[in-house]
Amino acid sequence: MRKLKIITGIALMTILGFTSCQSEIDNIEGDNPNTNSANSTTTTNLKRASMFDGSSDDFLDGASCSSIILPAVAKVNGVQVSILTQLNYQQVISILGQSNTNPDTVVLQFPLRVKLSNYTEVTVNNQSEYNAILNACSSAQSGSQDAVSTLDISFPITILTYNSTLVQIGSIVITSKQQLYAYMSNVSSTEFYSVKYPISTTIEGESKSMIYSDAQFQSTIDAAIKVKAAKAAAEENSKKLEIILVNGKFKVDSFISAGVNSATNYKEYTLDFANNLAVTAVTVLNTTVNGTYAVSSEIDVLLKLNFTGNASFILLNNTWKVTSFTSSTITMQSSTNGAVSLVLKQI
Repeated sequence: MRKLKIITGIALMTILGFTSCQSEIDNIEGDNPNTNSANSTTTTNLKRASMFDGSSDDFLDGASCSSIILPAVAKVNGVQVSILTQLNYQQVISILGQSNTNPDTVVLQFPLRVKLSNYTEVTVNNQSEYNAILNACSSAQSGSQDAVSTLDISFPITILTYNSTLVQIGSIVITSKQQLYAYMSNVSSTEFYSVKYPISTTIEGESKSMIYSDAQFQSTIDAAIKVKAAKAAAEENSKKLEIILVNGKFKVDSFISAGVNSATNYKEYTLDFANNLAVTAVTVLNTTVNGTYAVSSEIDVLLKLNFTGNASFILLNNTWKVTSFTSSTITMQSSTNGAVSLVLKQI
């Protein structure tokens, strides 16, 4: 009987050991591979995470699904610019920034070359052909088929491949977004795969995180999409804020640093934001403090102030995160010190 108990114990330990190892393999290799084929959610997620991101030149082409291949020529607010390299982007941005109230216009010179979200490069011969690209981008965005540009996958990653009976038949090491997109675009409905987890990902503005399953990857995609939506909203709000600034005159209603409100130092001054990105603070006695400002956006709306020649106003020099704004009140917090805040009120 004792011998039987020993044998039974050994068998039980073997089974438990096998189950534990199998559990580890399942956790590493991902969900059941039959859920991952051409039509699976994971395939769509991986395609969107690996598409070519064309948003870096949106100020020029207005299309986040594609990018213009340089060199190119464009008329920017009536000024012809030869864009030979990305170094010339600043020239375009400077022209666009000369006025923040008049509508900007960018007229592209055709033919030009464009890189699409699927990494192909095409020649566009006229505005009609370019409009077709813009319309395709708009359709992809409305159908949630565009790139999730706020998510980065750390490469290399490994894809495990299976046959129709779900027996693993091989593995593929993926070393780039383009290679991952190509694989996900070409997998058929009769092919099966799983991602060998864990993989490392980064959502824009956040630290790296490890992903251990398809379900967790779905959650990460959802979080990255929310960040992308927040960026788009911030961009729209930055335009609204520019209009409010230029159309009004303001007083410093509150400036709190180290727990002290120093608004009284500015009570005689009226702030006037011009559409050429200049800001002046003027008293009734015509004492003037000059400065510049810039409105931008990331996930938040940002207002950068830069005054010269006055010690009190130099204290306002900061990149301010706009926490809320209306047509009458703009509330801000230092982007580097949450204890420092500034409130401007329209007069």
